[in-house]
Amino acid sequence: MPPVVSIVGKSKSGKTTLIEKLIRELKSRGYRVATIKHTSQSLTFDEPGKDSWRHTQAGSEATMISSPDKVVLIKPVARDISLEEIAHLLGEDYDIILTEGFRQGDAPKIEVHRKVAGPPLTTTKKLIAIATDEPLETKTRQFSLEDIKGLADLLEQGFIKPQRERVSLYVNNAPISLSSFPRQIISNILLAIASSLKGVREVKSLEISLRREPKQAENDPATD
Repeated sequence: MPPVVSIVGKSKSGKTTLIEKLIRELKSRGYRVATIKHTSQSLTFDEPGKDSWRHTQAGSEATMISSPDKVVLIKPVARDISLEEIAHLLGEDYDIILTEGFRQGDAPKIEVHRKVAGPPLTTTKKLIAIATDEPLETKTRQFSLEDIKGLADLLEQGFIKPQRERVSLYVNNAPISLSSFPRQIISNILLAIASSLKGVREVKSLEISLRREPKQAENDPATD
């Protein structure tokens, strides 16, 4: 999947403002940016009585609303799904995914800190930088809240450029980490297959999905 970096911090610390500025800076450099916002509140895009609501009530596993200028995916879930699962839904056509929130997730994180909000967070995992309005006694790399170019450089050099060419593997909807050797083998095989197909010219991206029926146990009555 595209590299994912989470912007975290206390309430009203300026997470959304920082993300807005990072999006503009990265877009000006020619990168495609997607974002994910986490909220603890229930979302109500499909109001009762609307067609999409009726589809969901009838049992549709997912409903997509399409208009001339946007699409909205409505997918009821039984639990708060992981950041990796959400990123998978977005797809691969981005250079980086920035998220707001997901403090407990496994993605690398940049914390937004303001002096008026009190001390920085203390239990953040995978913290790569702090954007702050005051000097802090920490070994974590610090940036001024106004140093958007510096933060964008960090994202560009540390995450975007190293993963502009990538192979993503999902098994049972879970991302699988690949070392360089299997990644290169998979890439070579898929490119060779695709290039041999009639009508295929330059391969810039390639998607393959495999779905298998679960094997039934031998003592399952359905197999008798």
